[in-house]
Amino acid sequence: MTGTFSSLNTALSALRYQRIAMDVASNNIANVSSEGYVRRRAEAVALGSPQQVAMWSRYDGSGDGVALSGITRMGDPFLDMRSRREHGQQSYLDARVAVLDRVEGAIGEPGDTGVSAALADFRNAWQDLQSHPESAAARSQVLAAGQSVADALRVQASNIQGEMSDQRGHVLDLVAEINVTAQDLAAVNQNIADAAAAGLDTNDLADQRDLLALKLADLTGGDAKLGANGVMNVTVAGVPLVTGKDASTLAVASGIAADGSADGAPLVFSLTGPSGTATLGAASLKGELGGTSELLTGTLPDYLSGLDSVARQLADTVNALHTTGYDANGAAGQPFFSYDPTGAASSLTVAITDPNGVVSSAQAGTLDTSIAEALGDLSVADDAYQRLVNGFATQVASSKRASTNQALLTSQVDGAREQQVGVNFDEETVNLLAAQRAYEAAARVMTTMDSVLDTLINRTGVTR
Repeated sequence: MTGTFSSLNTALSALRYQRIAMDVASNNIANVSSEGYVRRRAEAVALGSPQQVAMWSRYDGSGDGVALSGITRMGDPFLDMRSRREHGQQSYLDARVAVLDRVEGAIGEPGDTGVSAALADFRNAWQDLQSHPESAAARSQVLAAGQSVADALRVQASNIQGEMSDQRGHVLDLVAEINVTAQDLAAVNQNIADAAAAGLDTNDLADQRDLLALKLADLTGGDAKLGANGVMNVTVAGVPLVTGKDASTLAVASGIAADGSADGAPLVFSLTGPSGTATLGAASLKGELGGTSELLTGTLPDYLSGLDSVARQLADTVNALHTTGYDANGAAGQPFFSYDPTGAASSLTVAITDPNGVVSSAQAGTLDTSIAEALGDLSVADDAYQRLVNGFATQVASSKRASTNQALLTSQVDGAREQQVGVNFDEETVNLLAAQRAYEAAARVMTTMDSVLDTLINRTGVTR
């Protein structure tokens, strides 16, 4: 049979549990704005009758109250994994779009100050010289228009080279940030393992762990998986970055010097850990580092190469015609443009300084203007540049479209995760009120039992 004070013990267990439940609800509300916080729930377990039948006695009670079985962190590993994956892809696309959008603005096409306008003015200057072959002003205008084309190409090449320099520095910054984050995650993993072994609560550490894993996914697109004792292991392109308490060190193996300059070699990364060193190609990375690396190894160098090709075509085709004619002094024509073959767009310049050295005729001493006419109609460089710009614009539009679509998917996954882990004021208020009322009811039970015991002790068995 049950003891006289069993109901008091039952009510006491309820008071203890409901107080913890109120503490948990209050903590959820207090951390509604805390980054990475995952709401908690106090789990109850009923304390029932003995599980084994006694030989000489029996249990007549209906239970021994309630106990706290644990404080559950309301996370969903599947949604966490989805969120990290989508964030990694989003960061990859956003890194590309930010740079491509900036470069597209610097190109300035279509516009009145870009390369296309300069090329059109250059052809117009030759056409004007065709109409006025005796005009020194027309010849000076040809030189000025030619230099404007060279300047426009050089400015655009300089913008691309400057952007590449900025992105090389950004890669070095990202590598340093990745290493710090990986070390922080390894330290949190160690703390989680120690706390779990000691039987301590690890929920706050788990919040830090997931936040760091998400940051690594943003930076590298790495794959994070839960291991034993709640530690988070992260791999990048299949190579371990964080394994339990050990963090590998990411470094730029080649492609970028320590001062941020290009060393002329392909961009390659190294990952050094307890088991040795592995190399990672730039194309194997995702996240912000992967997007930035792709810009450095593909998009920006390709555009700069296309710009060099335009400059070479312009110089070579103009020089080919210009050297077949005669200038105003009757001398054979000299090359109009000069450039460095290793960087045509950034080095293109007008080689002629004297306006009388501009060629307009195919025969010396005549007013023939066939060379000026041919150069006025020459549009090889214009067509090549237009194809280059159109291709780049298509790439920018495609990247923006992919980023927008990915943002919708990422938002959906984040929304589903927030429904699971986020703090809801209405729900927490209901939980708080329910715990409060249950606490009051348990206190009323104790008051009732106190009255019963008072009657039993002080009002029965009274003797004179």
